[in-house]
Amino acid sequence: MRQPDRYFSPDPGVRALARQLYESVRNLPLICPHGHVDPRILAEDSPFPDPAALFIVPDHYIFRMLYSQGVPLESLGVPRRDGGPVEKDPRRIWQTFADYFYLFRGTPSGCWFQDELAEVFGIEEPFGPSSAMRIYDEIQEKLSRPEYRPRALFERFRIEVLCTTDSATDSLKHHRHISESGWKGRVLPTFRPDAAADILAPGWLEEVKQLGRLTGLDTGTFKGFIAALEKRRAVFRAWGAVATDHAVLEPYTEELSAVEAEAVFARARKGQASLEDARRFTAHMLMEFARMSAEDGLVMQLHAGSYRNHNQWVYERFGPDKGCDIPVATEFTRNLRALLNKFGNDSRFRLILFTLDESTYSRELAPLAGHYPAVRLGPPWWFHDSIEGMLRYRRRVTETAGIYNTAGFNDDTRAFLSIPVRHDLCRRVDASFLADLAARHIITEEEAFEMAADLAYRLARSTYRLDG
Repeated sequence: MRQPDRYFSPDPGVRALARQLYESVRNLPLICPHGHVDPRILAEDSPFPDPAALFIVPDHYIFRMLYSQGVPLESLGVPRRDGGPVEKDPRRIWQTFADYFYLFRGTPSGCWFQDELAEVFGIEEPFGPSSAMRIYDEIQEKLSRPEYRPRALFERFRIEVLCTTDSATDSLKHHRHISESGWKGRVLPTFRPDAAADILAPGWLEEVKQLGRLTGLDTGTFKGFIAALEKRRAVFRAWGAVATDHAVLEPYTEELSAVEAEAVFARARKGQASLEDARRFTAHMLMEFARMSAEDGLVMQLHAGSYRNHNQWVYERFGPDKGCDIPVATEFTRNLRALLNKFGNDSRFRLILFTLDESTYSRELAPLAGHYPAVRLGPPWWFHDSIEGMLRYRRRVTETAGIYNTAGFNDDTRAFLSIPVRHDLCRRVDASFLADLAARHIITEEEAFEMAADLAYRLARSTYRLDG
């Protein structure tokens, strides 16, 4: 049986107030402004096929841990790029997961999984090798019921809005299907043009050509390329998008002259771009995207400090997003100065910063957000969206930036069923953090209750301009 006071402070007084704070926000609607749930799930509203396909195959939190202990990704049903053989029996995949579930002791993934079993499926039995098949059968039976289909769960989870992440050339057909179906769930696209901004990425030139085909514009020049991106942003906005998303290794920004930008673009089209060309082109594109956001109102999200696809063998065999992204040291103050000096004081512009480098929280990010009107801090990104990671973030950021220069919470997940438990964990952690501040008379209890609601709900709505 799960403890009702899980994740709260062990101090009795702080724990009692944390419980009250949590109860005041636990049933607030969920704002999910940044995540990676496939919109096809909600467009088709088909029953989930089986527990393995639901919990394991799409969740790199799960299979990266098992891989670290020598469990082949093939045995977990993770598809190979070459179409080679992988385990197809969901029961065997599930049993393998159960046999190694002890690896998740003390991790947020272990907490989330057990909370999902209890909250979504009403299963309190401890999960492990001996209980795996009983739990599998119970989940499988429930997945066949109408109340466990995606749209029904969306409503049961009290999701007020869910934003997906979509490439600049995505057809948005699933969003169109959702809109035309008459279902009232609010599912919005997010414009992610990374494939168009990285001139050394495989398939970059084809992405540029596809932009031209979709927009009817000549993307053979840099000017036409920019016009095509602007036109695609307008399409996303027409389908309700409120934000863009950009991932970079370093948040370096630099504004090139029109002649320089055109020259780098031309070299890239010929396959002659250098590493320095790529660095400066991405830096300039961040400036362009900031300009576009100031003009069209889309909130700009910037993720920095992740060395993508570090394990080359896994990347070549299974593709991207397979748990191989590793944090690197990241510098923001100098790298972002060009962008912030041009747009950081513009009331039309909003930039949300995310990082995997915790050392920057108090040294750079909180001071930047505590000064520039355009800047907000995103919540701890995936390596740190954990109990201790969230607490470290709050402690390092709040004194300098307060909570009102932060973006509230987003779940940043591909695993649909993990959404409510991730929000619940964060609401519990924030309740404990605020209760501690109140116990030390840094804030009043009345302020703590108001701040709890802001962190759980209101900040995400206002940061992403979902209030209309």
